[in-house]
Amino acid sequence: KMQEVDKVVSQVGKLVSQMTNLPAYAMAARPAGLTARRFDLILADSGSFILVVMLSDSSVKNKLIRLPVELTEQDLKLLGAVLNASVTELTADQLTPELLSRVTRSAAASLVPVIMDFVTTLLHQERSEVYMTGQARLLGQPEYHDIDKAQKMLTTLDEDVVSNLPAALSSDSRTQILVGPENVSKELRDTSVVMTKFDIGDGMQGLIGVVGPTRMDYGKVVAVLKCVSENLSNVLSDMLKKNE
Repeated sequence: KMQEVDKVVSQVGKLVSQMTNLPAYAMAARPAGLTARRFDLILADSGSFILVVMLSDSSVKNKLIRLPVELTEQDLKLLGAVLNASVTELTADQLTPELLSRVTRSAAASLVPVIMDFVTTLLHQERSEVYMTGQARLLGQPEYHDIDKAQKMLTTLDEDVVSNLPAALSSDSRTQILVGPENVSKELRDTSVVMTKFDIGDGMQGLIGVVGPTRMDYGKVVAVLKCVSENLSNVLSDMLKKNE
């Protein structure tokens, strides 16, 4: 479900950028209580293996792990079976030291801490996918005709910067305008950010917004975002209902 939501949200971000002629971003919140659904361990060579973890939101993560000891494919198969039997469908809070101790006693003890550190990081990480698009549209704004200023902004305006913006949106407000010093990111102190919430369904929400000069046409931008967010909420709600 979330993969389909992500696809729609990323396309809507591009549409908003075209409609406002400004950089736009969109993010979809992930379901709380993420768990590991399946583990696969693939021997890469005599000194390493690939850990593949499928999460409960159907995303797949992998990590190359160096082997501290010599193991065979059969050893990795046994470890994978233990992980799938003991650790799947558990949230990060349920991965207690007692559980991890039991898993360590049942399989390759030297590998379990490395694997579980990676899994715990995945389950605790910020569950939002951020899509940034249209950064080059800033070059068309009079405030960014200065090449040095424009280059500095373009090199800092990315997913990592805008991912910090949700903290600035109050819980009782669907649309908010952040001007200059009000921004939560120092990289955006000479800009304005307009953002609004949209509903995904199942109690989840997302954000869509634009970044531009402090003298942007706020009325137009707010109208575009409200219209898009309302329609996006309806589309995503219908999508999730059809997939139930």
